[in-house]
Amino acid sequence: MSDFAAEDETEVSGPGKGSAAKGVQKQIEKFMAAAHGVHPRTCPACGKTGRFTVFGTPPRFDARCKACAALERHRLFALMIQRRGDFGAGQTVLHFAPERQLGQMIRARVKAYETADIGPMMKVTHRIDIEATGLPDAQYDRIVCNHVIEHVDDRKALAEMFRMLKPGGKAFLMTTVVEGWDETYEDAAVTGEGPRNLHFGQGDHLRIYGRDIRDRIRAAGFTLEEFVAVEPDVRTYGLIRGERVFIATRPV
Repeated sequence: MSDFAAEDETEVSGPGKGSAAKGVQKQIEKFMAAAHGVHPRTCPACGKTGRFTVFGTPPRFDARCKACAALERHRLFALMIQRRGDFGAGQTVLHFAPERQLGQMIRARVKAYETADIGPMMKVTHRIDIEATGLPDAQYDRIVCNHVIEHVDDRKALAEMFRMLKPGGKAFLMTTVVEGWDETYEDAAVTGEGPRNLHFGQGDHLRIYGRDIRDRIRAAGFTLEEFVAVEPDVRTYGLIRGERVFIATRPV
C-alpha cells in the first residue's frame, strides 16, 4: 500500500476506514495501469517511439517508456551519454544503485563496468555503503550516482566519490532539486516512513535539495557542469523541464 493510502487510514475515522483507504488505492492503481500520454514520445534509452505511461506519486503523464520502462531521468541521462561522449574505451566505471537501462549503455562503451548497492535485492559487484565504501583511492574514471544522495549523508557520500575518482575523473549525479529554493530542506527530527514521505516526498528520503546543491558538490572539491533538459528535447523525449545531470569533476 502506498504512503498516501496509509495516511488516508490515519485521517479517516469510524467503521470501514481501512476498506475506504484500500478502495481509494485500488482506484489509483487502476488509473495508473490504464493512463498514458497524449503525444507520442521517443525514448533515447531504447529507441522506441510511442505514448509513454503514467508513473509516480502523484502520477506523472508521459513518465515511463512502455518498451524499456525508462523514466524521465533515465532518458535525460541517455541523451547526455549519446551527445557528450563522457564514457569511452579504457575507462573504469562505478555505478551506484545501477539502473538497467543506463547500465547497458554504459557497459557497451567502457573497459570495465562495476556496480554497487547497500541493499540485498540487487545483484551488484560491490555490496557497500556509499558513505564508506572501503574501495581504493583514485580507482575510477567515472562514477554514476542517480537518486542516491538524498537517501544518505551527502557530505560523506560526495567526499567518498571524490576520493575514489582519479584526477580528472567525473561523477554524474541526479536528484530532485527545487530551483525556487535557496536552501535545501532537511530536518533530522523528521523520522519514519510516513513523516518523511510528507516532508521529503518519499519515505526513505532525508532531504529535498534547493539551488545550494551546487555548493554542496563544490564543497567536496569538485568543479561542476550541468546537462539540462530543454526544448525541443523536453517534448520529443518526454523529459521534466529543467531537470539536470550534475557533472562533478575531480580537478587534475
